Amino acid sequence: MTALDLSSPVAVVGTGTMGQGIAQVALVAGHPVRLYDAVAGRAREAADAIGARLDRLVEKNRLTGAERDAARARLTSAETLSGLAGCALVVEAVVERLDVKQELFRALEEVVGDDCLLATNTSSLSVTAVGGALRIPGRFVGLHFFNPAPLLPLVEVVAGAATDAASATRAYDTARAWGKTPVACADTPGFVVNRIARPFYAEAFALHEERAADPATIDAVLRESGGFRMGAFELTDLIGQDVNESVTHSVWQSFFQDARFTPSLAQRRLVESGRLGRKSGQGWYDYRDGAERPEPHTAEPAGPPAYVVVEGGLGPAAGLVGLIREAGIEVREESGAGAGSLVLPGGGRLRLTDGRTSAGLGGVVHFDLALDYRRAGRIALAPAGTTPPRALAEATGLFQALGKKVSVVGDVPGMIVARTVARIVDLAYDAVDRGVASAADVDTAMRLGVNYPLGPVEWGRRLGLRWVYELLGELRRLDPSGRHAPSLALHRHAHVSDAGEGTPS
Repeated sequence: MTALDLSSPVAVVGTGTMGQGIAQVALVAGHPVRLYDAVAGRAREAADAIGARLDRLVEKNRLTGAERDAARARLTSAETLSGLAGCALVVEAVVERLDVKQELFRALEEVVGDDCLLATNTSSLSVTAVGGALRIPGRFVGLHFFNPAPLLPLVEVVAGAATDAASATRAYDTARAWGKTPVACADTPGFVVNRIARPFYAEAFALHEERAADPATIDAVLRESGGFRMGAFELTDLIGQDVNESVTHSVWQSFFQDARFTPSLAQRRLVESGRLGRKSGQGWYDYRDGAERPEPHTAEPAGPPAYVVVEGGLGPAAGLVGLIREAGIEVREESGAGAGSLVLPGGGRLRLTDGRTSAGLGGVVHFDLALDYRRAGRIALAPAGTTPPRALAEATGLFQALGKKVSVVGDVPGMIVARTVARIVDLAYDAVDRGVASAADVDTAMRLGVNYPLGPVEWGRRLGLRWVYELLGELRRLDPSGRHAPSLALHRHAHVSDAGEGTPS
């Protein structure tokens, strides 16, 4: 079965921001589109709004005037559900309530033909549960677009337990024909993106609650060292704290309160106080007129060490050795067993965080993971309370000599980037092994859906799965709640990678 023919009418039910976006995508692709909303007059208003956006596309030379006029002629609004009769596809984008969606689709089945494909845009509900109300559940799929739908390429195509293969294939091919990048996934809580992305928010909030650093510093480290486009605090302020927390809570409950998805008490307090982010004027940050954005903690300049002794291998941070040489600092290399260290002239030791605390290793200074140490603009350091001032000063001066800003954070296991990325990698491998999606689709989804600099499966391969697994193992030892427990999938693949075999498919 192939994509819907362009002559086939497509209906969108629910004409809020997402519904309008989906309608615009189908319209620009060439379909006749019918809009319906339960609130009288809203479908007509939505049609006008879409028409105005088509005008802007002409102004930006993305559509010709003739294409706009033809698209407008194909766009109509329906006053009742019966006006959707004859449609080949109906996409629902109404409120995220199971009872509302089930009632809607039961009513739609009385109107459309038996060969009409029915789709929900739900981001948090079970596709199987919504489709369970249908007389013909095999034709029901999830088509999860990302907001704004006309701009973001990703669509998660979700097959429920009763969805037949032909319907899932037709939905997938149709999304691709619309210029989107579809990924096929199973009907599990959060699908791909909202499942695997949870640690990005959860670890940042936990670090804040642990007093490791303030939001501005954590965000800066995630951006400038981790390579993420936005930090977790600024991103959730943009999304809306209520929206982000609702998704987290839904995934947590759907996984029967699995500790890996535990919501944040600090975020709950924000929502309870009405500080929802940009839309309310306050969230983690203050967006009111005249408010100043706090700056991340940045260490004062310190002199570079005269030399560095490299003991053992540095694992994912091995590229630092070349950068230190390029900065004109003498490098002396010595073989050694165990975790690699950079030994400073004053006797201090720098180590890449491995999930342990600096205090637990006798006062070493840990440094955080970076996506690319050459391109990183900031590095986080975590000294122990007993670390001599000279050791911290030399560690700071070393990274500053490499052109990096330095943020000194609390002595927490796994620091900021390392524990965040490790947990994302773990959930990605777990999802692949459980058949949620293929490794390629997981990486595609996370790059396109949430703008990750690397897909997490590839990221894990680059870091070394044994390193990721052992870091999470140390975190679990210090926090036995199960929040950081590595999955059986990661355990398996870490040992497989040791044997030189490939990544999951």
